[in-house]
Amino acid sequence: QVCVSGCVCPEGLYDDGRGGCVEKEDCPCIHNNLWYSSGQEIAVDCNTCICQQGGWNCTGEACFGTCMIYGSGHYITFDGKFYDFDGNCEYAATQDFCGGENSGGSFSIITENVPCGTTGVTCSKAIKMFLGVSNGTQRNKDYKEIQRDVGDDVQYWNRTVGLYLVIEASNGVMLIWDRKTTVFIKLTPHYKGKVCGLCGNFDDKSINDFTTRSGLQEANALMFGNSWKQSSTCPDVTQEIKPCDVKPHRKSWAEKECSIIQSEVFKICHSKVDPIPFYEACVHDACSCDSGGDCECFCSAVAAYAEECNKADACVFWRTPDIC
Repeated sequence: QVCVSGCVCPEGLYDDGRGGCVEKEDCPCIHNNLWYSSGQEIAVDCNTCICQQGGWNCTGEACFGTCMIYGSGHYITFDGKFYDFDGNCEYAATQDFCGGENSGGSFSIITENVPCGTTGVTCSKAIKMFLGVSNGTQRNKDYKEIQRDVGDDVQYWNRTVGLYLVIEASNGVMLIWDRKTTVFIKLTPHYKGKVCGLCGNFDDKSINDFTTRSGLQEANALMFGNSWKQSSTCPDVTQEIKPCDVKPHRKSWAEKECSIIQSEVFKICHSKVDPIPFYEACVHDACSCDSGGDCECFCSAVAAYAEECNKADACVFWRTPDIC
């Protein structure tokens, strides 16, 4: 007698991955390690996907772009590029004044970064949002200052949602702030490819996000970040700061605390959002926050990963009475 594997289905039927045999149109789909039956719908970002014959059929809506700035100098651009930049100055986070000499625009968002802790890393202390029309430019060495006349052409509203302060403007720009060190900037799809600054250009390609103020593409986060400073009198950042090397006694504590990101707690999210850069950012912040607020820095770093998981449709309940 010839042995036949028990997972082979009769002709015309398909293995459903769960020990059964089904017809092709009844094949299930998998998303985020969960199984869905044929015909089931899920929401992915701003699109709806239906399970059909084992594959997902999704609508093709253009979605809001989100840029996140959090903790001590961590950036995730509209196109999903993750990088660190620790500069002590004001920088253009994002704006639509990106063309030539006299190009117009309707908004700019500036982040004011200051040292936090004693290792030299910086955090965003203030966010300035300029709405309205431009009325000419003034040249200042390599830097173009845009004098803004805030007209009544852009209205805005602010409201509180849970932990966050939300400012929403009529031109499709939204700012969400946790009143600590995390800022989300959301833009409507209308701005795709039309913005510039530390948050990148929102053209769905992360490879060209390091475009400097003068329009050159850089490979290096420091050169890119320095180009977006708002004042030529601020010093350039010349080296990346590694706070765990400066404060080695904090390193093992930081690694132990931050290991929650790579633990079972977030398992459902690991296949959707790579935990490694968030874990490294968490360790970096936990080492650097040495002048009070250690737990706040750690909690903000874990919350940043949880937020990205949430966006990827993997909701994780990670806060406990002992953790944050």
